[in-house]
Amino acid sequence: MTLASTDKVVLGCIAFTVFWVLAVFPSVPFMPVGRTAGSLLGAMLMVLFRVMTPEEAYKAIDLPILGLLFGTMVVSIFLERADMFKYLGSALAWRSRGSKDLLFRVCLVSAVASALFTNDTCCVVLTEFILKLARQNNLPPQPFLLALASSSNIGSSATPIGNPQNLVIAVQSGITFGQFLVGVFPAMIVGVVTNTCILLCYFWRYLSVPEKDQEGGAAERGPEVVADEEVTSHRFTPARMSHASSVNGGLGIDADCVSEPIRRTDSLNRADTLSMRSRSYNSEGDIQVAIRSMRASNMSQEMVEVSTVCDRRDDGGGVGPRKITRTTSHQRSVIIEDAPEADADDGQKGKDGDDVKEKRWKVLVWKSAVYLTTLGMLVALLMGLNMSWSAITAALVLLALDFTDAQACLEKVSYSLLIFFCGMFITVDGFNRTGIPNALWELVEPHSRIDSAKGTALLAVVILVLSNVASNVPTVLLLGSRVAASAAAISPASQKKAWLILAWVSTVAGNLTLLGSAANLIVCEQARRAQFFGYNLTFWSHLRFGLPSTIIITAIGLLIVASY
Repeated sequence: MTLASTDKVVLGCIAFTVFWVLAVFPSVPFMPVGRTAGSLLGAMLMVLFRVMTPEEAYKAIDLPILGLLFGTMVVSIFLERADMFKYLGSALAWRSRGSKDLLFRVCLVSAVASALFTNDTCCVVLTEFILKLARQNNLPPQPFLLALASSSNIGSSATPIGNPQNLVIAVQSGITFGQFLVGVFPAMIVGVVTNTCILLCYFWRYLSVPEKDQEGGAAERGPEVVADEEVTSHRFTPARMSHASSVNGGLGIDADCVSEPIRRTDSLNRADTLSMRSRSYNSEGDIQVAIRSMRASNMSQEMVEVSTVCDRRDDGGGVGPRKITRTTSHQRSVIIEDAPEADADDGQKGKDGDDVKEKRWKVLVWKSAVYLTTLGMLVALLMGLNMSWSAITAALVLLALDFTDAQACLEKVSYSLLIFFCGMFITVDGFNRTGIPNALWELVEPHSRIDSAKGTALLAVVILVLSNVASNVPTVLLLGSRVAASAAAISPASQKKAWLILAWVSTVAGNLTLLGSAANLIVCEQARRAQFFGYNLTFWSHLRFGLPSTIIITAIGLLIVASY
């Protein structure tokens, strides 16, 4: 394909540059509109500059990809409501045998969860739990946050539903879920193990603190009192990321590992906080009681006396006990509640007990239905059925089984991401029409054929660099058809192998820098905004680990995928 006319090339490059700048740097000072508006702006400019017609723009939108993305989002929302991620969080802390064991669990759990529920979802729901778990055990947060982000990216490479670029590859290539899994899963397993080993070597001396020192440090500052629902339950909502502070200049590795937590609130009473930290709690129930007492003391500092008095009623002269709260202010005493009669109390308790049992049974049945529906979706994908309609069908079944208005659930879907994809499809297709991507690929293609080790290595380098410059999804859209066509000239088997290489390298490339993938930014932002014990994961601290880790894991995985 030859280059288009000069005006189309120039105007198309301008539109694509606007899209690229706002997609990679969504908080630029001159136009801080974000990624979604940036993609729509790029699409609009492609049409206004007449690089493509409105009809061509509509045709550029890939509906099967949007349908698959929407379906997986809804399924992930229901799995979160069914406490799936709470159980995953509990698996991290269950009988943990020290810091190294905890790091290995974080890598394993985040990789498996990302392969099934997408890497972004995994990072949204697990970041704060892992951060607080590290604080509770007096451990540096950085190794565990890096483990979560990097392992989530690596794990998501194993399935077509693990990340957005794999969705694009699966739909465009026609590779079934089972073929995709068989082709990339071995590389994913080796990559996760290698990543864990690199993390252990990199942070060995920070994780080798004797167990007694960890316990002593924790006892000295007291246990971190965290409500169970605050730790393990994070509602799945689209993450809004502010990148201005996430790429600030970094410190040395020592400073990153031992830096003080960022305090998010001053609303806690200091005396109450010190009082609570001087105690030791032996059970989860004690922690819950402590939290309630602390909240009560903060909310009712004016209350000085709660007493039960007898109040004669006008209708029968009977005596009924009432709790009355008196305050130090000049306000009147306020009746909080009536104490029930002793005889009626037993009957009420029995009725309440039956109601609780009935509710628990309904919840158990509903959770089982959610898990079985999700399992059915995975089976349908493994059988090679249409991935988009399988995901949409599972989503609609879950909405129907909920027996409530679907609005509350559908409001949690990240429509901004779906709109971003629409704009990106149009912008990338318009840029392809300028002829520039083809001209550049013709220069590289003779040297990057996957029938030789040198050509495979060069192709991997191109994908790695472009994924961090233009982001991984636009890279797949730009290179996918070209890489596949080049490999198809060798053999049909080589074409499938080229798609899998593109999936592996473009996904692992996200670990190179903090800006390499949305999962990294989610972990950084969730950790920075975590209440009470936030942590700032800087750009340079991520790069020091991400650079060697990405190169090693990409090379090892490439050998495995290329031998498929």
